[in-house]
Amino acid sequence: MLRKQLIQPIDTRMLQGEISIPDTATVLVTSERLDHPIDYICDGKRGPGSTRWIAEQPGDQTVVLVFDAARDIHVVSLEIEEDEVGRTQELTLSTSSDGGQTYREMLRQEFNFSPPGTTFEHEEWRLAAKGITHVRIWIRPDKSGRPCYASMTTLVLQ
Repeated sequence: MLRKQLIQPIDTRMLQGEISIPDTATVLVTSERLDHPIDYICDGKRGPGSTRWIAEQPGDQTVVLVFDAARDIHVVSLEIEEDEVGRTQELTLSTSSDGGQTYREMLRQEFNFSPPGTTFEHEEWRLAAKGITHVRIWIRPDKSGRPCYASMTTLVLQ
């Protein structure tokens, strides 16, 4: 008689050391379109044509991850897609290790979009961030000040 036991599928994200945002943090966001909620940044869909969060209001936006317990973050991976409007989106990522009282800027990046040519950006940054309680992402959707909508396709932390 064969001895057997059913097992759960292996979550390959956890094998790669990804932090499950839905399981470990509360996400605060300044605005979201009903048809493009902030949930899409961590739904596992990646690459061009994936789901994405889009702000409901034009102008600067903030996304904050509030972790249930302090985390070490070694890698931040981010994807942004813009297939409609040519613009330069600016993004600043800051971390807090004191419950959101103070933040330290970890990186600042600009993304240039020129549809139909350049419409997708993927970035991966190495960090040495220990005991992080909050991650704050501030987005200026267009550096020139035109009323554009911030967006993000994917956010992955390791």
